[in-house]
Amino acid sequence: MKLELTRLLGGMTPEKFLADYWQKKPLLVRGAAPGIEHLLTRDALLQLATRDDMESRFVSQTGGWQLRHGPFSAHSLKRSAKPWTVLVQSVNLALEAGDALQRNFDFIPYARLDDLMVSYATDGGGVGPHFDSYDVFLLQGMGRRRWRIGKQKDQTLIEGLPVRILKDFRPTQDLLLEPGDLLYLPPEWAHDGTAEGECMTLSVGFRAPPAQELAEQFLMFLQDHICLQGRYADPDLKRQKHPAEIGAAMIDQVTELLTGVRWNRQTIRDFLGASLSEPKSHVIFESPSQPLSLAKFSMQARKRGIRLDARTQLLFSGKHFYLNGEKWPAPPPAAPLFPLLRMLADRRCTPVLADFDAATDAALSPLHKAYCDGFLHLQQ
Repeated sequence: MKLELTRLLGGMTPEKFLADYWQKKPLLVRGAAPGIEHLLTRDALLQLATRDDMESRFVSQTGGWQLRHGPFSAHSLKRSAKPWTVLVQSVNLALEAGDALQRNFDFIPYARLDDLMVSYATDGGGVGPHFDSYDVFLLQGMGRRRWRIGKQKDQTLIEGLPVRILKDFRPTQDLLLEPGDLLYLPPEWAHDGTAEGECMTLSVGFRAPPAQELAEQFLMFLQDHICLQGRYADPDLKRQKHPAEIGAAMIDQVTELLTGVRWNRQTIRDFLGASLSEPKSHVIFESPSQPLSLAKFSMQARKRGIRLDARTQLLFSGKHFYLNGEKWPAPPPAAPLFPLLRMLADRRCTPVLADFDAATDAALSPLHKAYCDGFLHLQQ
């Protein structure tokens, strides 16, 4: 679903939005995404919540807050006591129009993009006052939802609940969103959305991982990418007065051994490329049942162009490319293939590959392998 960018941002340029609003203050745009209420029906969303390859949650307010994780039976959902809310993550992976919708926000780097979550709520439904640690664009689909928002320092949560509910929520704005309206919220802005009649909300989220999480992931990355030589040895070992003591000599030697654990900016680049392009854990790619040979793939790619699978993440940094959690062999920047790989990463598809005429079939081998793995497809 392609939207008019200036309308999406209320007449602002992306540069002005980034300078004045991004991670600074909320933005409400009326009529930002006309027709978005037709992108997904209630029944289609509830059907997604029945699939075991989709992440979904059910939140009920009947008799106190309750939380259940999917997959669900659509019949059981409809019979549940109201009010309730169903939230489905990564709808962009199951719905081509959902993926196209979130690509309208490409003025934010794809390295920050998380997913498109869609929620359906019965009248009065919601998930309670809470705050998120990421940036989010809330697009109102069908129906109306009232949002109360506020920037508060007290983030104390009510203990003992299955959902994150602020103990002392103090909103400063009250906003009623109609179909097509957009509300941008920076991280840690408290908000509480309540359906007025049944409604659906589409949330485009942008991840901002905590420093601790980045550190843990980086150490795991290093574990798989370092190879230290040598072994602990103490041929000159002296008898110690206390056998239970960890001696100074042992500490010194291990300190020296571990100085081999080093990293630089290039290591960080490769870590980010791998981790940020890693698909979600439940994603499974399907290879073509009868893949074309390299020669036939190359011929068809030149005629028809190629597109990334909706589940594929392709990022680059300088001359380095990262595909679905792995460093991807890329041609030199002077090669005809190089600019088209950047185009593929940015636009997620290429036009007819006439520019590949100068490249041999062998040069297209990385693309062919990705095609055989189900990571990309020939254009229809």
